[in-house]
Amino acid sequence: MLALQVRDLVKTYPNGVQALRGLDLDVPQGEFFALLGPNGAGKTTLIGIITSLVNKTAGEVRVFGHDLGREAAAARACVGVVPQEININYWDSVQNIVTTQAGFYGMTPRRARSRAETCLRRLQLWDRRRDSGRSLSGGMKRRLMIARALVHEPRLLILDEPTAGVDIEIRRSMWDLLRELNEAGTTIILTTHYLEEAECLCRHVAIIDHGRIVERDAMARVLRKLHAETFVLNLREVVTAAPALPGYDVRHLDDHQLEVEVTKDQDLNGVFAALSAAGLHVISMRNKANRLEELFMRLTAREGATRAVEEA
Repeated sequence: MLALQVRDLVKTYPNGVQALRGLDLDVPQGEFFALLGPNGAGKTTLIGIITSLVNKTAGEVRVFGHDLGREAAAARACVGVVPQEININYWDSVQNIVTTQAGFYGMTPRRARSRAETCLRRLQLWDRRRDSGRSLSGGMKRRLMIARALVHEPRLLILDEPTAGVDIEIRRSMWDLLRELNEAGTTIILTTHYLEEAECLCRHVAIIDHGRIVERDAMARVLRKLHAETFVLNLREVVTAAPALPGYDVRHLDDHQLEVEVTKDQDLNGVFAALSAAGLHVISMRNKANRLEELFMRLTAREGATRAVEEA
């Protein structure tokens, strides 16, 4: 079953800007799905339409089979959303923020309080339940927004930049939570500018640019389409210039580091062998390039070239 089905979706704003241009997208139930694209690509408009905050111009959207046009209430009940901007009531208590959200979905006060406690405990916020929203740290506010989105037990959770502005420790703990939610059966759509986040968490990815999907595939297959990867090698010996490694693009970074580009038809063994022959020994290495970011730049550049040809 599909958690989300989008067909020929168009959105044209009154000022004439066409944010979505016949977009098609399927997200299977149980998926952890990345929706990526540059600012202005149409991600926020798409999320706004799915959550009934933005009216579509044309096309069809179904959430777990519920047509958004004819069964809006049923479709909305399936969706929880964590927006990019923090939009909690800063003056209300943490517990009230979540229980109030439950009331919007018709829960009784008793059920709302029970669900709020469950969500706040899960997000490690129960001890702060009586505190005002304004007293929370940035990371806690993000977790509170997730608790609020989960209170009505949505089958589809949409996360728009959920870890923006939080430190790496909190981000990693949120990753663990999102994995747990997905493993428990919640379908998750993630938008993020931390592209390593998408690579780490998501099994499938769609890249949107200028209102169209320019790539949609399994994350592993998408990453295999890259032509080359860049590695930073830490050497035991001091180097003052890039050594000559036939067939490889090598750049000198500092006295102990080299940057080497390895294409798909090459392997690192050739690099190690050539360095060893030159009397240099690698003591550690890391993959420098964010592979998803590199692919994203290539795809959006390719789409731009295609549009230029079409419009010529």
